[in-house]
Amino acid sequence: MGVKNLWDILESCKKTLPLHHLQNKRVCIDLSCWMVQLQNVSKSPFCMKEKVYLKGLFHRLRALIALNCSLIFVTDGSIPAIKLATYRRRLNLGSEQVTHNERNLQKVTSLRRNMGSEFSCMVKEAKVLGMALGIPCLDGIEEAEAQCALLNSESLCDGCFTLDSDIFLFGARTVYRDICLGDGGYVICYEMADVEKQLGYGRNSLITLALLLGSDYSQGVYGLGPESACQIVKSVGDNVVLQKIASEGLSFVLKKKGSKKQGTLSKCNNKENSLDQEMNVNGSEYNLLRDDQLLQVINAYLKPKCHLADSDAVHRTLAQYPFQRAKLQQICSQFFEWPAEKTDEYILPKIAERNLRRFCNLRSTSSNLGLKLPLHELSSTERFKEEIVMRFHGRR
Repeated sequence: MGVKNLWDILESCKKTLPLHHLQNKRVCIDLSCWMVQLQNVSKSPFCMKEKVYLKGLFHRLRALIALNCSLIFVTDGSIPAIKLATYRRRLNLGSEQVTHNERNLQKVTSLRRNMGSEFSCMVKEAKVLGMALGIPCLDGIEEAEAQCALLNSESLCDGCFTLDSDIFLFGARTVYRDICLGDGGYVICYEMADVEKQLGYGRNSLITLALLLGSDYSQGVYGLGPESACQIVKSVGDNVVLQKIASEGLSFVLKKKGSKKQGTLSKCNNKENSLDQEMNVNGSEYNLLRDDQLLQVINAYLKPKCHLADSDAVHRTLAQYPFQRAKLQQICSQFFEWPAEKTDEYILPKIAERNLRRFCNLRSTSSNLGLKLPLHELSSTERFKEEIVMRFHGRR
């Protein structure tokens, strides 16, 4: 889910871009989000049996391969301790148990996911399909969107595909929320630079909105809607808002919303932001987190558990992996009952299109560097790399 109402808040920054915008880009994919999206389109027993969700993934991937996208799957690891209350609430566990855990976050450890569940098996199938197409997978330590954000913020990828809005809070700069294939295909894109420029929200402001409105890590302030939350955050400023929360907690929020009478919060005419009655600022009715809990939520966004940019796991993922034609034929035969010829008809033209784009890129690069290689040598990537080394270092 991410942060409540955040996609609506960022609506003015949404850009619909043609599919070829992704040409030659390095893109990481929050795989669980894609699988949820594809599963929701095909939830019937027939569609599940026919693995329509996996066919949908295959067609997305071959479209991106044709554009010479360098793709990386990223999967979720353990469920963060701070998210367990939300996770259990979604599983409809008793509210008393959930509330108890929320008040004792520091005593809870992360929880390993059920790798034998139906959804986990779907993700495994997607990873197998991806590897046959030459797409590596980075298994996250905890949140996949946090790992995607790290890759993006470290310039190891140009953008991230996810449905979880909290990816911005983890530090992502370019986010693709959706993709549409076919004639007039497009992607829905959000740039953090636009959010900062047009709305005035930096990463700290978005984390504060999560504390006020609710997210996977906290329930938010009772009775406070997005309009009021945005006004409050803007009035404080991105540079100091987290320091203010660290020093004052969330009580300053209620004071800003309150009447002149200190300690109360007056009713608001806006239905979205209305409160049932006036209450004491320090009362539990607002569902305010303690100061130590606030810091836990803030740190969960600022310092998520991820593979670092210079880690072996990331280095392995960034290596180039080959397209395995025979393996793909085997997988499509097993999952879709396709003959090898049908698989080839779907994928080989896309591979050829990708190779043509790569060839054009090499030609353009060699021309810009003043290299004049014969076409038969230019088509060899290794030969081209050798010439680049000689150009700049005088040796091979």
